[in-house]
Amino acid sequence: MKKHLTAIIASFLCAAAVAQNPATTRMVCDETCETDSKADHGSDAGYAVVSPVGRGTVEMIAQAPRLTTLEGKTIAVVGVSFMTSVTHPEIKKLVLENYPGAKVILLDEIGTAGVYAAPGVTRRSNEEFKSKLRSMKVDAVISGNGGCGLCTPKETGSCLAAEYLGIPSVIVAGPGFADQARYTALNNGVPVLRVAQYPGAFAAHMREQLIKNTREVVWPQIVEALTKPISEEERQAGLASGHGDIRDDVYFGTVDEVNAYFREMNWSDGLPVIPPTFDRVMEFLKFSPIKWDETVAVLPIAHRNTTAWHVAVNGVMSGCKPEYMPILIAMTKAMGAAEFRRTLASTHAWIPYSWLNGPVARQLGIDSGQGEINEEANIAIGRFMNLALMNLCGYYVKQDRMGTFGYPLSWCLVEDDAACRRVGWNPYHVRAGYSLNDNTVTTASTLLWGNNMAPSTTDSQKLMELLAWDIAERCQFALGSGKQYTFRTILMTEAVAANLARKYKTPETLEKDLITTSRRPVKERAFANYYANPGSAKDGGEHTLKQYAAHIRKSEGGVMTPTPVWYDSPDKEQLTIPTMRRGMTAFIITGDAARNKVQTMPGGGYATVRIELPANWNELTTALGYRPLEEFYLK
Repeated sequence: MKKHLTAIIASFLCAAAVAQNPATTRMVCDETCETDSKADHGSDAGYAVVSPVGRGTVEMIAQAPRLTTLEGKTIAVVGVSFMTSVTHPEIKKLVLENYPGAKVILLDEIGTAGVYAAPGVTRRSNEEFKSKLRSMKVDAVISGNGGCGLCTPKETGSCLAAEYLGIPSVIVAGPGFADQARYTALNNGVPVLRVAQYPGAFAAHMREQLIKNTREVVWPQIVEALTKPISEEERQAGLASGHGDIRDDVYFGTVDEVNAYFREMNWSDGLPVIPPTFDRVMEFLKFSPIKWDETVAVLPIAHRNTTAWHVAVNGVMSGCKPEYMPILIAMTKAMGAAEFRRTLASTHAWIPYSWLNGPVARQLGIDSGQGEINEEANIAIGRFMNLALMNLCGYYVKQDRMGTFGYPLSWCLVEDDAACRRVGWNPYHVRAGYSLNDNTVTTASTLLWGNNMAPSTTDSQKLMELLAWDIAERCQFALGSGKQYTFRTILMTEAVAANLARKYKTPETLEKDLITTSRRPVKERAFANYYANPGSAKDGGEHTLKQYAAHIRKSEGGVMTPTPVWYDSPDKEQLTIPTMRRGMTAFIITGDAARNKVQTMPGGGYATVRIELPANWNELTTALGYRPLEEFYLK
C-alpha cells in the first residue's frame, strides 16, 4: 500500500513539475515512473495520463464588424445545395422588400467559393470568388443550403472567403449541420460563423413550406446574423489552445475516472480506453522510426500538428501493441490524403478502413484469414483509426461526421500476398508501384460491408459476368443514385481468384473486361438519379423523367449495347451507361481460403503509404519473441 501511495504522490509531482519546467524535469519523472511502474499501473493507484489531441496550427483572423443595416448594401446570395432554387430567390425578395435600396447578386452572377482550401493551399474557386466579391463591392454574403455532411463545408467556404476579406456572412443550414458549419469555420481560422437554421430537411419540404419557412424562420435569423455585433463571448467560444509541453500529464485518476474524463473531453469514442500514461507511450516510441516530437502530418479537417508522440498516445488508448507503431505512423500519414478523406463528413456514412501488405504484417501475426477483422491485432489497429479520426484529424460524430444512422467501427484487413503469388497475380501494393517485400498500409472508405457473393461456378467468363453484375448493382449510394463512377474495393478469396486467373493473368486484364461488361440501363440510372437524388427533390412527373433520361444518356455516355446477360429481356440490345472507369477498383485477395466468396465495397478513394521501420527493428522484435523480418519475405 505504501508503494502505491508513493506512486500516486510521484505522479502528482511529475505532473506539477513538468507543467512548470517540462524540459528539465521530465527526465527525473521518467526515473520515478520507471522505478514504480507496477504501482503506477495498478488498479488501486490510478494513472497520470497525457492528452491524445494534436495542436491546432491555424491562426484565428480578426473579423470585421457586422453591418448596422442592410439598406443600401450589396448582398451576395450564393450556394447550390438543397433547394436553393426555391429558397434563394425568396431571400432576394425579402431583402428588396425590407431594404429597397439594397442590391442582391445571385449565384449565376458571382459563383461560389466551394470548399475552403487548407492553410498553405491555393484553390482556384476560392480565389475567383474572392476576386468577384472585391470587384462587385459586396458588403455581405448569404450562403446555403447546408443540408448534408459534404455540402455544408462546401457552402461554408463562401462564408469563409468573405470573412477573410472582412465581409460579414451567414450560412443557412438545417438542424444538425449548424454545428458542422461553425466547426468548419473554426478549423479554418474564423472564430465566429453566424448560422440561420432552417427548421427541417430541405428536400423533404414542398415548395410552399420552403417559402413559408424561409420568410418566417430563416429571414429574421439572417438579418440578426449580419447586423448584430460579435460579442467577446462568441469570439472566445471554442478557441482554447494548447500550451506547454505535449507530454504534460493532464489528468490523474482510476481507470473509470480516466475513461469518464476522456469521454467528457470528447477524446474517446465511448468505448473504454487504455489510460495513456507517459511510460506506456514511451514503450511505443521505442518502435518509432522517427523522433517523438517529429511531425508525422498536419491533419485536416482541424489542421492539427500530429507528432509521433500523438500517434503513440492514441495507439496506447486503442489497445495496440507497441510494435504496431510503424504501422500507425504510416496510417496517420495516409489519413491526411485528400483521396481518403474527401467523403468522411457525408450523411451517407462512408466507413473508413485499411488494409496491409508486406512481410511485417505476417511477422507480427496480423490476420488475413477467416474472420480477420475480428482478430485481436486487426481490431486494435481499426480502433486506432477510429480514435485518430477524432483526436488527430478533428472529425466528431454529430459535428463533422454526419452519418444519418451512424458508423460501424473502422476495421483493418490484410491482403494474403502469398496467395496472390500462388494465383499468379501481384499483390495490391506491387500494382501500386511498391516492391513485393515493401510494407504498406492503404486507407480507404466504403458505403457497404457484408452482403457477399458465393459463386457456384468455376468458369472464368461466368465469374467475370457475375462480378460485373455485382459491380453494376453496387454503385454509389443505394439504388446507385450518386456519381456515375465509383471507387470500389473487391475482396475475393484465393479460390475465386485462382479460377479467374485461368483466363485473366492480371487484375488489370480482368478490370478491362469488367469495364466493358458492367453496364447499367439508362432507364434504371435515370429513375434512381432523379427520384433518389442525394440533393434537391425532383417531382416533375413521368414526362420530365423522360427528358431527364435523355440528359443522362448524353452526359453519361449512353449507347446501345448488347443487353447484359443477367437481364431477362426480349431485347437483344439496350441503351446502357458504363459503371466503371480504369484505375478506380482495388482487387484484394484475402479472407477464408476454404470458401469461394467475393465482396464488393463501393466507397471513396485510396491512399497507400510505405511503412518505415526503425533501423534496429529485428533487434526490437526478436526481444519480444518474433522471428526476423527476412524470414517472412516472399520471392
